[in-house]
Amino acid sequence: MKRLVILGGGESGVGTALLGKAKGYEVFLSDKGKIKEKYKEVLIHNEIEFEDEQHTESKILDADIVMKSPGIPDKVALVKQIREKGIQVVSEIEFASKFTNATIVGITGSNGKTTTANLTHHILKQELEVGLSGNIGKSFALQILEHDYPNYVLEISSFQLDDIVDFKPHIAVLLNITPDHLDRYDYTFENYIASKFRIVMNQTKDDYLIYDADDEVIVEWLKSHKVQSTLLPFSLTKTIENGAYLDKEEIKITIDNNQIIMSTTNLALEGKHNIKNQMAASTVAHLLKIRKQTIRESLENFQGVEHRLEKVLKINKVRYINDSKATNVNATYFALDSMESPTIWIVGGVDKGNDYRELFPFINEKVKAIICLGVDNEKLLNTFGKMVDTIVETQSMNEAVKMAYKLAETGDTVLLSPACASFDLFENYEDRGRQFKEAVRNL
Repeated sequence: MKRLVILGGGESGVGTALLGKAKGYEVFLSDKGKIKEKYKEVLIHNEIEFEDEQHTESKILDADIVMKSPGIPDKVALVKQIREKGIQVVSEIEFASKFTNATIVGITGSNGKTTTANLTHHILKQELEVGLSGNIGKSFALQILEHDYPNYVLEISSFQLDDIVDFKPHIAVLLNITPDHLDRYDYTFENYIASKFRIVMNQTKDDYLIYDADDEVIVEWLKSHKVQSTLLPFSLTKTIENGAYLDKEEIKITIDNNQIIMSTTNLALEGKHNIKNQMAASTVAHLLKIRKQTIRESLENFQGVEHRLEKVLKINKVRYINDSKATNVNATYFALDSMESPTIWIVGGVDKGNDYRELFPFINEKVKAIICLGVDNEKLLNTFGKMVDTIVETQSMNEAVKMAYKLAETGDTVLLSPACASFDLFENYEDRGRQFKEAVRNL
């Protein structure tokens, strides 16, 4: 009996434990932190051996295969020991994909993954049986165990791609690559780029890569590296023969001479970056033979994603927008780019080596006040202090929202778009976004 050891007792860890047990592995799960009660109950109920708040090396180093949670870096001593012993380390998507013959759509990129994955799923589910997983919702492993869908849309992070071996999506989507998580890649952008491109490493000419032809990083990498996949680029500026492009107010998608044309006037999602997300999702749908009418209707009635440029309320003619999911500078760039009124910007948290320079034009043009919300705001104060008349420090969401309320005038927008991770003051970006919405509703 093969021994499967799982590091991390979150959604992907527990899902993998259940699938592993069902497939005849001897399973042991270990988490250095505290495992949430709801997950503990599942493990106990399914008689899976586990431990939390510790790692017992002897129980881990006798594994045949280790599934490690994407949150655990390779630098950790225990992970190094596992690799030195020659034990294979895989991610959940690698382990789980061995047990399904489904058609997999894998979506990655520094920004827009969640929106594009949700939108793609929203279109496909109108006509196909399809699961949505990866970084979203129920774990991929658990879905394969409970209801093996014939199709899956997976939102995939670079951390998950770092530990794949044979994983191969039939359709890979690469939205963009901007510096993010560089702390996990020895502060070398090239390492992070290579990590993202692992999504195509097992693809053949029968598989597809849908990518942004306006993204210089992607285009340069493709020039110097051979990929086997059939390429389907999308662009806002170029005319694309095979793929998608914007022609005035219309999106045109062509695959093997079969073309769909859609007007952009009634699309549910606003902003240039969302036209790209919608092109990517529509190209997937077109490949999977979804009817044109269905694609059009789905783009028009899509509800959007919580914490991503989510409109919260209008109070005294001031709009409050929750973009808590903006955990890097590039995401905040898109948010500020789409602002059309004077903006009070709430920013800050755990800085991952951010370079704020690309935001400077927006600060001069649109931002009237900055509210820093973090344990350490020194870098923000030094960077933006001379650029706006008002910059203040706050230590809690309630305080930040009350301050924004005081500063806002009729017609302004209050935007929470932190450009940073949330772990200094919040459990995660969802917690941060919900606290923002609650504070706004309590004004």
